[in-house]
Amino acid sequence: MPPDSRPLIAHVIYRLDVGGLENGLVNLINHLPADGFRHAILCLKGHDPAFARRIQRADVLLIDLDKKEGKDLWVYGRLWRHFRRLKPAIVHTRNLTSLVAVVPALLAGVPYRIHGEHGRDMSDLDGSNKKHRWFRRLLLPLTHRVIALSQDLEHYLTQGIGVPPGKVSQFYNGVDTDLFHPRADGEPSPFPFFSSTEKIFTLGTVGRMQAVKNQLILAQAFITLVETAPKELAGSLRLVMIGEGELRAPCQTLLDRAGLTDRVWLPGARHDIPILLRHLDLFVLPSLAEGISNTLLEAMASGVPVIATAVGGNPELVTPGIDGSLIPSNDVPALVHALLGYLLDHPTLIQQRNQARHTALDRFSMKTMVNHYKAIYTTGNDSQRSTSNVTR
Repeated sequence: MPPDSRPLIAHVIYRLDVGGLENGLVNLINHLPADGFRHAILCLKGHDPAFARRIQRADVLLIDLDKKEGKDLWVYGRLWRHFRRLKPAIVHTRNLTSLVAVVPALLAGVPYRIHGEHGRDMSDLDGSNKKHRWFRRLLLPLTHRVIALSQDLEHYLTQGIGVPPGKVSQFYNGVDTDLFHPRADGEPSPFPFFSSTEKIFTLGTVGRMQAVKNQLILAQAFITLVETAPKELAGSLRLVMIGEGELRAPCQTLLDRAGLTDRVWLPGARHDIPILLRHLDLFVLPSLAEGISNTLLEAMASGVPVIATAVGGNPELVTPGIDGSLIPSNDVPALVHALLGYLLDHPTLIQQRNQARHTALDRFSMKTMVNHYKAIYTTGNDSQRSTSNVTR
């Protein structure tokens, strides 16, 4: 059998598990032309087998690097050996946790190195952490191309870190608008509290239940909304919080103590997100920081209006009064006010439901995202082939 001539892209990430960055990677691999590129995913901290089954191609290598907790310099030696063995045309790292992989990639002779910035975490909500800035200033010069998934991140990289503007490509995640679509009339609800004899209003969120996602504020706002909304409307309220993490138990406890156990559902991580999303009446993203939220785009593609905090890339996705609302971060009264507004104004809810779907189709198509990545990967591969020819 002749050797496979397709260039190999080695994607280095922290862990392949439920999350926006990881979902974006899987979508990209599934939608890039199979005859154009091969892929390997190198996971510093392993992977979730159930999530990995979302990859629709059988030729994708999945490598767990078994990084130990804390500093583990040996993992970069293992990366170097994998790069030497696989001989990728391109190494693509994502977010700060995997950026250091550009060093073993350079030492292993990988000809083209790309880094993507997808968002921020709790340890550096506004990008001001001096250590993180220094780390990026040290390592990003070792890359050939930097991808920013929001204008906010692009500005941070060029103005805050000093990456030359010509080196940065800014474009948005794409959403699979075939998979994420509005619910059909008469489609049965997946929620356990649903009754066909009841008129209910279901609001919810999807995401890792971590401090940066701040789901506790949604639980607090739901309790206040039930207590203050007109009685005939308060009885219809239900809350769905999909995701796993350290905030799941505190949220459940808070809601149980408020006597709302039978009106909320916190099932942990799920793998039927498209079905769950399209049965929400309203989606809430209460994050303290965001890059470009995949679940926000997925909710919009599902025809669900959104309430999001005005942080990171969220204002680039949501147009207030058109397809959703923006509120200040960590502000319970503002969230309650926004929720009550939708509860009382059904025509606006219907109007924004239709517009949210239109926004996803018009601005955030999967095809547009894939074309951006394809152009960068093709340029990188052509560049390294030209360099190889000159060397020979």
